[in-house]
Amino acid sequence: MASEKHKIFRGDYKEPAFLIPSIDLSVTLHDTQTIVESSLHIIRSGQGNEPLVLDCHKLKTLSIKIDEEELAASRFTLGETQLVIENVPDSFNLRSVVEINPSKNLALEGLYKSEDIFCTQNEPEGFRHITFFPDRPDVMSVYTVKITADKEKYPVLLANGNCTGTGESGASHWAVWHDPFPKPSYLFAIVAGKLGMISGIRKTKSGRSVDCRIYCSPGSESLCEHALASLMKAMAWDEKRFGLEYDLDIYMIAAVDSFNMGAMENKGLNIFNSKYILASKESVTDDDFNGIESVVAHEYFHNWTGNRVTLRDWFQLTLKEGLTVFRDQEFTSDVQSRPVKRIEDVNDLRSIQFVEDAGPNAHPVRPDSYMEINNFYTVTVYDKGAEIFRMIHTIIGEENFQKGMRRYFELFDGKAVTCDDFIHAVESACGIDLTQFTLWNSQSGTPRVFVSGNYNDEKKEFSLTLRQEIPETAGQPGKKFMHIPLSIGLIDESGHDMPLNGSGDSTVLLNLKEEQQEFVFTSIPSFPHLSINRNFSAPVAIIDHKRSMDELIFLFANDSDPFNRWDAGQSAAKKIEKEYVRSLTDALKQPLPESFAAACENLLKDSGADDSFRALALHLPSEELLAQEYEIIDFDALHTARNNLKHDIGIKLEEAFYGLFSSLEDRWNNSAAMRKLALRALSYLTATGKQKYLTLCLDTYFKAGGMTMSIGALTILAESNCSEAGEALNHFYNKWRNERNVIVKWFAVQASSPAAGCLDRVLELENDPAFDIHIPNLVRSLVGSFGRNMVRFHDISGGGYSYMAGRVIGIDSFNPSLSSALAHSFKLYGKTDKVRKPVMKKELERILGSKNLSKNTCEIVENILNYG
Repeated sequence: MASEKHKIFRGDYKEPAFLIPSIDLSVTLHDTQTIVESSLHIIRSGQGNEPLVLDCHKLKTLSIKIDEEELAASRFTLGETQLVIENVPDSFNLRSVVEINPSKNLALEGLYKSEDIFCTQNEPEGFRHITFFPDRPDVMSVYTVKITADKEKYPVLLANGNCTGTGESGASHWAVWHDPFPKPSYLFAIVAGKLGMISGIRKTKSGRSVDCRIYCSPGSESLCEHALASLMKAMAWDEKRFGLEYDLDIYMIAAVDSFNMGAMENKGLNIFNSKYILASKESVTDDDFNGIESVVAHEYFHNWTGNRVTLRDWFQLTLKEGLTVFRDQEFTSDVQSRPVKRIEDVNDLRSIQFVEDAGPNAHPVRPDSYMEINNFYTVTVYDKGAEIFRMIHTIIGEENFQKGMRRYFELFDGKAVTCDDFIHAVESACGIDLTQFTLWNSQSGTPRVFVSGNYNDEKKEFSLTLRQEIPETAGQPGKKFMHIPLSIGLIDESGHDMPLNGSGDSTVLLNLKEEQQEFVFTSIPSFPHLSINRNFSAPVAIIDHKRSMDELIFLFANDSDPFNRWDAGQSAAKKIEKEYVRSLTDALKQPLPESFAAACENLLKDSGADDSFRALALHLPSEELLAQEYEIIDFDALHTARNNLKHDIGIKLEEAFYGLFSSLEDRWNNSAAMRKLALRALSYLTATGKQKYLTLCLDTYFKAGGMTMSIGALTILAESNCSEAGEALNHFYNKWRNERNVIVKWFAVQASSPAAGCLDRVLELENDPAFDIHIPNLVRSLVGSFGRNMVRFHDISGGGYSYMAGRVIGIDSFNPSLSSALAHSFKLYGKTDKVRKPVMKKELERILGSKNLSKNTCEIVENILNYG
């Protein structure tokens, strides 16, 4: 069981007692007996006489020396997690030799094997699995690394920096890599194996040539072209938008199949989950292509925001991740569709992060304590963190934001810093005070803003009263009022934006800083329709109890802000979904509002609108979003109500949906937006339950022409629980069962099915030859997808809870990071009914009672139980 004594607190930070300016590593690779020789140049950083304390994790120690003196066992204390040496000089070299077994490293931390490829994952604390080191981000060193391996089995040897030498000796060969930039241990990387490679030369703005390479399994080289093009695009964008140029002669990416994360920004040698590199039209969807471009860009952008300027401690994680997510979002917005990107990002934030912020594992973007840092690689740290940097950008503008970024790099290049240091850089560069704003870093929870408007026809004034409410969250009672930037517009009856306060601007920014404030707009000629939080200027919940369905429909049709137009449609749909839920309780038939159906039909027929926007606007709010509206969730009712609404819309607009689909059928190969819209129309048609549309969906699957339409049609069939689904699933499996990055989609489709036999099918699939419980991508696609299947995971039988508890316990024994992620499936424990709650509690307690449970999983499960 966890307790306060197991936690690490931000307030307890102390500067390192020793610094390590340089490290020389010699790694002789072997499947089971890799030898790591380390030479650390160590200097005392203070005036004290503290012992040297180095982190480790179950290392088999062969030798420890200070300078040239071999240390007797009596000179040091060695445990499973620490090496302690008393009475060390103020400056010396510590030399050690250890043996590790990469083949048995199923946790995928430190040095391990992915199939036949050696690779590393050292963020956050993997380097201690390799050698003795103060494994914390504020100890930065220059690394020189020699890798030796069998030249036939491992012909490619890679590490950070530039290659400074190679050679051979009998059956072995070696390579030396030197990285001139000091970095923390979490950015150290090596890769070795039989690897294919594609490359390209990128000329920087200063005229330097950078050799850009992507390494992969032999035979997959052609699947890396999109990733390489994405890298080139990201490098050009970062030079243009932020003035940041790459700093080494070579930039490498290595793709591996077994990886706990999406990718890792190791300096000069990124290591990627292969799903974010390998791509072809036949094997990945349009969303996958976009995901690859985004992740490649994200890891590249870390070169400055994360690598050149890194973290003082892990509590500052959002400083590199939130800032870099903001940068990669801006990149995608600039190179694709800004409105569509914003809608997609906010929809994800509301669906996942808002739930986290209201649940048992709520935490600020800069946490105050943790028991296991791996548990804080969350949507709060990443995505809410990005929103905080976006709000700064909104408040001060692009020009000042860039001034702040330049000051940040001027002050802190090559240093390990804090979130407050970034704020200081912006304040000093722009002459502003962000003291109140910094509460966003320290307070958890989603603020609520209550809205009340009043129009005075005689004075031609519109007064807007805003009141903020900061909810209490797990472990954080008693909050302070925040600085909330809200962009607003006023729309007249003809659907046009009104100029505001004589400025001529149609959108103005209001800064809500007190509990309640009134804002008055003059020279407003007629009653206005309020468009608030345009472009989602702040990650808050807007509460307007007076906003009617007619008002939402008006905004859905007329708001010039694309995000708010979409949001009005979603709010209207959510209102209707809630009425459908109520009708199930009252056993009454809920009619589809004519005004909403007409608005959807108008959008369907609006050929001038962006096709991607239309597809997004016609998508009903998910069960996850709808569940946030209830204190106690009726999972079956939410699922049924959403399906009933979708059925009624499909029936009402059948002719329009069929006409749209038919118009796109011969053209969807022209654009991703057309494919997205065609699939949206097809999903409504199949929701009618009519056989002809199920047949049409099956035909679409077989003539898809690419993975987007293929998996899209397959998903629709699986959701329909029809006989056609079996035919398509069998065909997909026979075609793709040997392609791991594709077959994950087949597993996910079935684990997400609302069919009553879903759990039985998941159990069958675990025995499929294509499934391997030690491969994180496969586990996420099958076990993880089932955990997100609200209606089946929360089945009244409790079978889903029992299944997930068993998998969490089993996987925890070899991969705690993956296990703790799966444990989040139980996050709605506090909102379950009196039948489900005791069943879930029993399974959560079973997890806690399991032998040798990791800190990772223990922390998540205890938080869930304590909150519920």
